[in-house]
Amino acid sequence: MERTSERSSTEGAPPPAVVRVMPTTEELSGFFWTSGRDGVLRLLGCDACGYLIHPPVGYCPACQGRETSPTPVSGRGTLYSFTVNHQPWDGVGDLYVIGLVELEEQPEVRLLTNVVGVDPSDVRVGMPVEVVFEDHDPVFLPLFRPVAA
Repeated sequence: MERTSERSSTEGAPPPAVVRVMPTTEELSGFFWTSGRDGVLRLLGCDACGYLIHPPVGYCPACQGRETSPTPVSGRGTLYSFTVNHQPWDGVGDLYVIGLVELEEQPEVRLLTNVVGVDPSDVRVGMPVEVVFEDHDPVFLPLFRPVAA
């Protein structure tokens, strides 16, 4: 039996571009992924009590209300926790920061996201951050960067 080469036919080629799997714009969370088109972060808000609901569900966990709607928020928050990814899962191998951001309006609402625009060694818990959007029209991914001093 003849052995085949284990070498890839793309050896020496540049690494592949980072490919993100985009979320669906259907269902209840669709507005969240498309709302960044105008640069505004929106979360589902309870029409009765104003509680912000994330991830989106069809009722308010605070008052049990069933009337909810996309609600604009400031897009400002604080980095609650983070990790720096060193594993080249994406085929490129660049370092990137995965952060958990508490939103200014309601700290118990936390978004898992990427922290951008900063060297990973300069990222700190408690760092003030603001939303920026990565355009993958129709999806606009909410990422966060440090607030300029």
